[in-house]
Amino acid sequence: MNDLERYFSDNPGRLIHKWWHYFEIYERYLSRYRDTDVVIVEFGVSQGGSLQMWKHYFGPRALIYGIDINPHCRRLAEPQIEIIIGDQSDRQFLATLRTRIPRIDVIIDDGGHTMRQQIATFEELFSHIHPDGLYICEDVHTSYWSSWGGGYRRPGTFIERMKQLIDALHAWHSPDQRRFAVDAFTRSLHAMHVYDSVVVLEKRATTRPHHRRTGTRTIPDYRAEVGAVQRLVNLAHHGLRLLAERWNRMSGGAD
Repeated sequence: MNDLERYFSDNPGRLIHKWWHYFEIYERYLSRYRDTDVVIVEFGVSQGGSLQMWKHYFGPRALIYGIDINPHCRRLAEPQIEIIIGDQSDRQFLATLRTRIPRIDVIIDDGGHTMRQQIATFEELFSHIHPDGLYICEDVHTSYWSSWGGGYRRPGTFIERMKQLIDALHAWHSPDQRRFAVDAFTRSLHAMHVYDSVVVLEKRATTRPHHRRTGTRTIPDYRAEVGAVQRLVNLAHHGLRLLAERWNRMSGGAD
C-alpha cells in the first residue's frame, strides 16, 4: 500500500471519493513532486478531502488550488489551499487562471466530467503548464456516456480529442507537413499514458527525433542477398527469352 492509499484508507479529514486504481497512477507520476514547492491545480473540490490529501502528500512547501463552481467551497480554504470559484466550461474564466496562477506544475481535472468541461480545460490550460509538468484528466469513461455528451467513437469527446494528440505526437515523421504538420503539441508533449478512466500527459520540450548506429555489423543483409538472386533470375529469364526468340526466327526461316 502506498502513502496515498494509506491516507485514503485511514482518512482523518473530509470526504474523498476516488476509484481505487487511481492511487497507483498518482504515485507513479506525482511522487517526484513530494517535498518541493509544487503548484497543483485540481478541478472539482467537492467536499475538499482530496485537497487535504494533496497537502499532506506533497508537504509544507506545496501550494494547492481547488477550482469549483459551488460557492460554498470557499469555506474549505486553509493554509496552502486556495479555493477559486468559477465555471470550468467557461473559457473566459479559464483564461483568467493563467494570470491568477502564473505557474502550474500539475493539473488534475476531476471536475464536472462533461465533454465541454474536459476539452475546454485542456485546450485553455495545457499550454500554461510548466514545460516539465503534468496534465491528468480523470473519469474519462464519461466519453462513452451520452448523458455527459459522450458516446462510443462519437466526434467531440475528450477521448477522441486525445486520439488526435497521438497523431500530433508523431507529426515529426509526417512526409507532408502541409497536411499533417508539427505543431505546439508536438513540440511540448513528451508522452501520453492512457489508463482505465485516466489520461496522463507528460510535458517536455521536444525536438525532431534522431537515430544513431553503434557497434559492428556481423549479420549480412538478407534483403541484399535476395535482391542479388532476383537479379540473376531476371537475367536468366531475359536470356531464355532471347534464345526463344532466336529459335523462333530460325524455325521460321527453315520453313
